[in-house]
Amino acid sequence: MSNKRKGLAALAAGVAAAVTAGLLLAAPAGAAATPTALFTQDSSWGSGYQGKYTITAGSTALTGWKLEFDLPAGTKPGSYWDAALTSSGNHHTFTNREYNGSLAAGASASFGFLVNGTGLPTNCKLNGQPCAGSTTTTTTTTTTTTSTSTSTSTSTSTSTSTSTTTPPPGSIKSAPYVDITMPTPSLESVARATGQKVFTLAFALADSSGCNPSWGGTIPLNDSRIINDVKALKALGGDVIVATGGAAGPYLEYTCSTADALAGAYKKVLDAVGSNHLDVDVEASIPHDMVNTALKKLQTERGTSISYTMRVQGDDYGMDPYSVQILQNAAAKGLTVLVNPMTMEFGSSRADWGDAVIAAAESSLRQMKAIWPAKSDAELKRLLGVTPMIGRNFNGKVFTQAHANKLVAWANANKIGLLGFWSVGRDNGSCPGGGISPTCSSISQGQYEFTNIFKGFTA
Repeated sequence: MSNKRKGLAALAAGVAAAVTAGLLLAAPAGAAATPTALFTQDSSWGSGYQGKYTITAGSTALTGWKLEFDLPAGTKPGSYWDAALTSSGNHHTFTNREYNGSLAAGASASFGFLVNGTGLPTNCKLNGQPCAGSTTTTTTTTTTTTSTSTSTSTSTSTSTSTSTTTPPPGSIKSAPYVDITMPTPSLESVARATGQKVFTLAFALADSSGCNPSWGGTIPLNDSRIINDVKALKALGGDVIVATGGAAGPYLEYTCSTADALAGAYKKVLDAVGSNHLDVDVEASIPHDMVNTALKKLQTERGTSISYTMRVQGDDYGMDPYSVQILQNAAAKGLTVLVNPMTMEFGSSRADWGDAVIAAAESSLRQMKAIWPAKSDAELKRLLGVTPMIGRNFNGKVFTQAHANKLVAWANANKIGLLGFWSVGRDNGSCPGGGISPTCSSISQGQYEFTNIFKGFTA
C-alpha cells in the first residue's frame, strides 16, 4: 500500500523475503570492482515518466547506499518505492530501506519513482562517488493527454457504462490492512479489543512454483494459523478482503500467463479464506489488459467485489497516469471497481498532511469522473476508497490522530465507499520518535487508536 508503507511487508519478513521478492540477486562472476547505478526509464507519457535505478555492489559488499541526482527546474519526483527520499531544490537523494541496504558483492537492489516533467537525472552520485555504469533507456512509451486533474490515455477507450451492477465492498466501510504474514496481532484479538471486524489481508503473491497463490509468496494458503484466525474472526461476525500485489513481488498478476490461469489463482485464494472481496494493489507494471479480463471473468462468475489500490503522484494531480490507464481499460471491459488511492508517499506542498491526503482523494475523484463520465457524483464517491499510512511515512510526513479524525469526517460527509490504512500491526505507540517500523507507528498513540478512529466511518 506505494507508496504505501512501501516495503514494510518485506521488511517484516527480513532479508529472506527480500530475496524471494527479487530484491537481492546472486553475485555474478567477475563482478565490477566498484558499485554501479543503472538508470532505466520504464515508461513515459507526455508530462512525465516512471524511472528506476538498479544499484549493484562491486567486488565488496555494501552495508547501505545513498543515490543522489539533479532534475532540471520544472521536473520533480512524485511517488516512489523501495527507497526513502529527501529533496532540496532540484537535488534529490534516495537512500535504502531497511530491507534492501545490505548487498553482497555483485548483488543488486532497485528502487522506482514517478516524475512529473520530462527532464532526466543528471550529476548522479552513488555513496558520494559518480555513478559508474549509469545509462538511460526507455522500455515502453505511453502517449497521454493531461488536464489539471486527469490523465487520459489515447490508446484506451473510455467507457460510459458498465455491463454489471456488482457493487463495491458494499456494507464494508472500514477495512484496515493487516500484514497476514506476521503472527501478531491476530485478527480475532484486534476484533475483540476494538469491535473492528473487517480487515484487508496483505498480500497474496505467487509462490516459487509459479502461478500458485501463497501468503507473502512463502506461506501456504492453508496455513493453520491464518485459516483458524480468519474462522475465529468470522465467528464474531467479521469478514476479510484479500489483497494481491503490494510493494514486493512476485505478483500473481505477472506470474500467471493467461487470464484464465489468473482468475483460477484468484478463486483459489478467495476460497481459502471464504471471501468474495478482492483488492489488487498495483505498485509495479502489470499486464493490465489480461488482468482486467481475469477480474471481469471473476466478477461475472462469482459477483466478486473488486478494488484497485493505486499509487498517487501528487495531491493536486491524483493517481499516476499508468494507474489511470489501468482503470480506463477496466471501464472499457465493463468491470465495476472501487478505486482506492494510496494516499501516502506522494508529493505535496501543503503544510497539513491531513489536508494533503484529502486533496489527493479529491483529485483522484476528478480523474474517476473522466473515466466514468456517465456516473453521478454520488455514484463515483461510492466507488472511492482512501488508504493513508498511519504515523510516520517514508517521505517524512506524519499522519496523526487529528488527521485521521479529519479524514473520517470528510469520508462520512461525502459518503465514499471505503476507508483503510496501513497497517493494524503498526497501530500502537511502542516506538514514539523512532524510525519507521512494520510493528509500530513511530508516534505517541494508544493501542489501536487509529483502528478505533477509522471505525467511526459509517456513512
